Amino acid sequence: MPTLEDMKKFGFEMEMSEEAREQPRIATGFPQSARRYRVFYEGYNVSIEEPYFWVLHYIRYMSSYPFVDKITDVFAAAENSAFFGAAQLRLGGQQDKVSQFLATIGKMVRELFQLVRELRILDERLGYYVDSYRSESRSRESGEITLKGIWVDMVEQGAKNPASVYGMAREVQFTTLPDLFFSTHPLRQEDVDEVVDRERGQFNRKVKEVLKRKLRTFLAWKEHTFEEMKNRRKFTLKYLRQHYEIIRMYMAWVKPYLRNIQRLQLDQTKNESPDLLVSFESSMIEVEILARNPAKEGINNCILVHYLFRTRPEMSYTQEYQRGPIHVGRIEINFRAYAWTDKEIDNYKKMREQEDFQLLGVIDSSVKAAMEALGDELMRYLREAGEEMENPSEDKRLAIKEKSSENPYISIFKGFSELFVGKKPEKKKEPKPKKTNVYKLDIARKAAGDDAKKKMWIIYHHFKKHHGMLNW
Repeated sequence: MPTLEDMKKFGFEMEMSEEAREQPRIATGFPQSARRYRVFYEGYNVSIEEPYFWVLHYIRYMSSYPFVDKITDVFAAAENSAFFGAAQLRLGGQQDKVSQFLATIGKMVRELFQLVRELRILDERLGYYVDSYRSESRSRESGEITLKGIWVDMVEQGAKNPASVYGMAREVQFTTLPDLFFSTHPLRQEDVDEVVDRERGQFNRKVKEVLKRKLRTFLAWKEHTFEEMKNRRKFTLKYLRQHYEIIRMYMAWVKPYLRNIQRLQLDQTKNESPDLLVSFESSMIEVEILARNPAKEGINNCILVHYLFRTRPEMSYTQEYQRGPIHVGRIEINFRAYAWTDKEIDNYKKMREQEDFQLLGVIDSSVKAAMEALGDELMRYLREAGEEMENPSEDKRLAIKEKSSENPYISIFKGFSELFVGKKPEKKKEPKPKKTNVYKLDIARKAAGDDAKKKMWIIYHHFKKHHGMLNW
């Protein structure tokens, strides 16, 4: 039941009512209504589904309410009842499916970090290759030296190998070989002989032979690993996109199961009610529907119907040999009339749904947090792989650039605040409503409330008459 703070938060006033004769007024958990009627209907051999659908069909077809929304639909059952066992059996199957999906999603999100890290390492290594092949690049020599160092350390095993560049300088006394190797930069394998003979002609033949052999081996390794890394990056990029799409697919699959679990879970607050006993075959069901009909000035005449069932579910077999419950027992129906705007209707729905489907928010927020932890690199890779992704950072940078033209000193601090905190929406000053508009709105609200009260009385009166109750 919503608290008084929840009511105030959404702009409603709590309804206080005397629920029983000569008792103090208590909070009902509903907004203050224009009028309220209450019906108790009890029949231990009568199915309670009939009163619910009778009211629903009468509202739709006889009272001409085009819009009927279901707001609440929860239930609770005694632990020893057969209905509880059947419901928990179905709930267990849904929970098993969800646990499998969530475990798979968690595993794939962890693998997403590894894929992005692998792409980052590949991009770092490919940067050395690209620089070393561009003759006009200012960092060509540093890229070539870095690759030669990687080749000496990883392929030749450094100074541990006597046949390596450093090993030959130490063992065979080719002391100038490391300097010559790291300072001679032919572009391709075919250029090794020409570059060495032209630039290192003053050295003896044996040193030039060893230098040519090392440079030729290095350039062959460089060309093949460059092609291999480009293919590997292309494959990893496609695999990253496939991985990301599978995560989104699993999230789409798991959401219906989470909704089913939320609906199949018992309302624990009902289990504490004295109307529900463990030793009896009993259950409690709470259903709430909102019927609305648009009127003038954006006002809707609304009828809120709240059902509280206390039933005895009888598990019986139907003609299709499927076992299911038939609910018989007692029903309490509360009719409330309101004159609400569309915004007030939305606020009431949000108030009722603020605790529903929290698992969905947890899953979405956890995956979203993982994506944000990966940063812009994941979005850049996905965009490169062909995935259409939003880039809010570019919009923020453009907004900062536009503002900087006004005052370059103040806009610097505003720019940083927008990057890290987020751009605050501009508050538009709403014009004060004119007195004539307020007067028209009050008249339309009163007319809609009167219309809702009249139609609600007809539903209440005909329901009692149809079910053999005292009426006038």
